[in-house]
Amino acid sequence: MTGRKLDQPGWPFERCAVIVAHPDDETLWAGGTILLHRECSWTVVALCRKSDPDRAPKFAAAMQALNASGAMADLDDGPEQAPLDAHRVQQAVLDTLPSDRYDLIVTHSPFGEYTRHLRHEEVGKAVLALREAGRLSAGQVRLFAYEDGGGKHLPRAVRDADVYIRLPNEVWRQKYRIINEVYGFAAETFEAMTTPKEEAFWVFRKMKAKN
Repeated sequence: MTGRKLDQPGWPFERCAVIVAHPDDETLWAGGTILLHRECSWTVVALCRKSDPDRAPKFAAAMQALNASGAMADLDDGPEQAPLDAHRVQQAVLDTLPSDRYDLIVTHSPFGEYTRHLRHEEVGKAVLALREAGRLSAGQVRLFAYEDGGGKHLPRAVRDADVYIRLPNEVWRQKYRIINEVYGFAAETFEAMTTPKEEAFWVFRKMKAKN
């Protein structure tokens, strides 16, 4: 791994979970990390779009490419983005995860990755609430650390985050292929143009407030 910052020596995690709002979030924000550690047992949970006839099969194909197991739920993801009850989101996390114990959990920051998507923020808050309540156990929780300057530019990794990884070119190309070819996002789409070459995470106990 190149460009690692403030990470632990080696990779001390075996059972890892990535909990996201949408299928493709796992690849955009943590796909390189998953690909760098394919020897681990990765579980990916996407809490929206289970009934989506387009996105659900693409998620399954992405899991094959990432060498991960996946599960989906069907939280409302309508364009109006009406807020969801926090307990409902928490229950969806528990119902969809195959276990409540992991060495590492990776999820959205409660501040999101760009301006803005409410579901991202709700999922991050739900995971942290479950961990704080003792209903979800993790040796470490990492939160996606990305920002878009309040909508002024595409999302990019926060350089002073607790963990900052510059992906090797071949790993980034694999990650981009999943976004472009597996999920089908054309080169000019937000997702394809965003696909970060660097990945960054806040370690939960050190998370910094957003300005």
